[in-house]
Amino acid sequence: MTTRPTREDREGARDRLLPDVLAPGLRIVFCGINPGLWSAATGHHFARPGNRFWPALHASGLTPRRLEPAEQHELLALGLGLTNVVPRATARADELTAQEYVEGGRRLVAKMEELRPGWLAVLGVTAYRTAFGDRRAQVGEQPLTIGETRVWVLPNPSGINAHWSAAALADEFTSLRRAAGGRW
Repeated sequence: MTTRPTREDREGARDRLLPDVLAPGLRIVFCGINPGLWSAATGHHFARPGNRFWPALHASGLTPRRLEPAEQHELLALGLGLTNVVPRATARADELTAQEYVEGGRRLVAKMEELRPGWLAVLGVTAYRTAFGDRRAQVGEQPLTIGETRVWVLPNPSGINAHWSAAALADEFTSLRRAAGGRW
């Protein structure tokens, strides 16, 4: 279970970098926008209560059970990984500059070229549009490939993203799972 950080812990995590959970040749790399303060304070991706990443991942059939953020390294054995477009932690994504997104997109391309996963799944259509300069991108598979890596955009799983219900979010994760082949 993820430890609940204090307000001071969270504020102290501002601008902290959250290490990736990556390895060469993964099936899918999930890419968040940037770490929130809760995640940076705990050291775990998508750690804030109310974030729907972990429930959607399980509901889609990509994991055999619902993992807790503190179990993030178990994803590697399932062929899954985690990274972010922008590495520094902020309270809100709107604290990031367009330049940070663009630079993050370049870093992400370099990571994917090196690690060569089957799929890169960017969690947030606006982040994808800005990082990759594709103003018309929608949720789903993208025409862009990075070497052999195919690209998919998923909705942002933050609980703040009220445009997507938990069920609709899980459906989008399921579509990616089907495209990537198989279950956990």
